[in-house]
Amino acid sequence: MEKTKIAVKDLYLIFGSKKKEALRLVKKGVGKQEVLKKTNCTIAVKNANFDIKDGEIFVVMGLSGSGKSSLIRCLNRLNMSTSGEILVNGKNVVSMDKQQLTDLRRKEMAMVFQNFGLLPHRSVVSNTAFGLEIHGVEKEEREKIAMETLATVGLQGYEYKMTSELSGGMQQRVGLARALTTDPEVLLMDEAFSALDPLIRSNMQDELLDLQKKLKKTIVFITHDLDEALKLGDRIAIMKDGEIVQVGTPEDILVEPADDYVKAFVENVDRSAIVTAGSIMFTGKEIGKLILEKDGPALALRRMRERGVDRLPVVNKSNVFMGWVKAQEVAELKRQNVRSLETILIDEVPLVDPNTSAADLLPLFIDHILPITVVNSDKELLGIVVHSSAIAEVIGKERGEVIQIKEDGGTYDGEN
Repeated sequence: MEKTKIAVKDLYLIFGSKKKEALRLVKKGVGKQEVLKKTNCTIAVKNANFDIKDGEIFVVMGLSGSGKSSLIRCLNRLNMSTSGEILVNGKNVVSMDKQQLTDLRRKEMAMVFQNFGLLPHRSVVSNTAFGLEIHGVEKEEREKIAMETLATVGLQGYEYKMTSELSGGMQQRVGLARALTTDPEVLLMDEAFSALDPLIRSNMQDELLDLQKKLKKTIVFITHDLDEALKLGDRIAIMKDGEIVQVGTPEDILVEPADDYVKAFVENVDRSAIVTAGSIMFTGKEIGKLILEKDGPALALRRMRERGVDRLPVVNKSNVFMGWVKAQEVAELKRQNVRSLETILIDEVPLVDPNTSAADLLPLFIDHILPITVVNSDKELLGIVVHSSAIAEVIGKERGEVIQIKEDGGTYDGEN
């Protein structure tokens, strides 16, 4: 079971002098504008509830004024929440005393800002080591750590340049390196790439994903850009007017938008780049797999007739994929009274993992008429993807418009 790193419970953040009155009104269901009119208080975050898992990239996205930046600043108490709890490793940030809060910010959390926040009169290495300097780490040790971190983010050779000599993307790498030098468990990234040019921004996104594979930090990433959210997020929380309207994986957001607001966000997104083999594959009884050690031609033909198909995948007793068999060759084996399927296995076929996008699946069908086989790292069969399923995602149709699946697990491809 995945460990919860951050738990946010019933969180409210209200700006203004009459917070208690505003909180009472909003909990009674009074709207944001009416609360503002009556109390001159702004509801920045309203009844937020969500968990962030250890090691995931959790993206909070929304339009300007949705409350996303106000929310992330509650996590390290740059904003003091009005009501609710924020548990980091089980400890409530809201009730921490000054020393506990200082320890949290120094040891457990670090923040990367949109405007980089670099010190222009200092070198790259000095900027990177700044957090360690505040912590009282000796110069030789902090510069050693800073050098190692700069190499990690691709800035080896730039250590003694002044930050003004660097491009925007490189300056953002310095900001990221500075946050990483203290080895925090949690990185808070508030619109960290928003000020960058599109190409540099895309490159930084790729670098962050590569870095995450090595470091496995818990990252809370704020953005107003849906494409960025879909690319980076293991899960995404969408905010509107201070409220979280949906939390889910990128695919959850695309396939099952919670309301018209979310639907409007995602209607122009290229689903084929997001929807994965794991979500459109047929599994279990649907695919009618055969077991090499015990299933022969007679059973194979029977199963094909039941499903209305002319090919089936074959596994061994450990569910490791062995290949495909086709009806014509199976019938010939039966005519020859051969009991094993081993001699007719078609095993030179593409194998993909369940995270392969629908867009990446399509080219695999050009040279292969068989369904695409989905396996895990041990080559165990997880499912199959048929051509029509991938086409449906690429052209934006619902799966059910193209494929008819019988309740008894029968036909899985209408093109046999």
